[in-house]
Amino acid sequence: MRIVIKIGTSTLTHKTGRINIRRVEELCKVISDMKNAGNEVILVSSGAIGMGVGKLNMHEKPQDIPTKQAAAAIGQCELMYLYDKQFMNYNHTIAQILLTGRDIDDPISNENFHNTMNRLLELDVMPIINENDTVATDEISVGDNDTLGAIVAKTAEADLLVLLSDIDGLYTADPRDNEDAQLLDLVFSITPEIEKLAGTKGSELATGGMVTKLNAAKIVMEAGIDMIITNGTKPSNLYHIMDGEKIGTRFIGRKNA
Repeated sequence: MRIVIKIGTSTLTHKTGRINIRRVEELCKVISDMKNAGNEVILVSSGAIGMGVGKLNMHEKPQDIPTKQAAAAIGQCELMYLYDKQFMNYNHTIAQILLTGRDIDDPISNENFHNTMNRLLELDVMPIINENDTVATDEISVGDNDTLGAIVAKTAEADLLVLLSDIDGLYTADPRDNEDAQLLDLVFSITPEIEKLAGTKGSELATGGMVTKLNAAKIVMEAGIDMIITNGTKPSNLYHIMDGEKIGTRFIGRKNA
């Protein structure tokens, strides 16, 4: 299988913005095992700004664009160093790709991105993709990595997109506020009723939320690709997904006849 895994900031870091070392080690171990089993894996990783915030000892995410971009520049170095160190433990090579909305919208840049990504996979190298937050502005920004993950999955013609979040999946209500909330196992279409279930964004260091995840689902479902939202605090959930077990919420892509 060709699988795109989007890793959210809340999965990689503590609330302080510092790296959650134990979780990252376990996550890289599981992903390495997935590759060892013959799967092609592409990572779309958040966390650059969050890690930059932690390294700069800031108490909260900056609001002004120059400081955000500075934090991203610092954090991206640490993020890729972390991944390179962890995946080398299992003899897997990684490659960094940084994108903006302009790269995706421009046909020539998009084709180059597609060709580079496919060649990396042929070379058994795992692409790790993030938005280029150091130069992105509102006019050329993808905006969130849930959407970026969906675009990457569509471009790569992936079999599955997995969004690792700080929640188990899509619920009938916010489980943090409503103990009667029920997890939805399967979603076959993004109806107005489903859209109403989306709340606001999650952690303070994150940029996404259920709204962006449902937007990502629309993109990949239309392309015939399944998407799963599952809890990134439990990296072993990836094993359950590969074993075909019901984990999180699965959005069923529209398969062409």
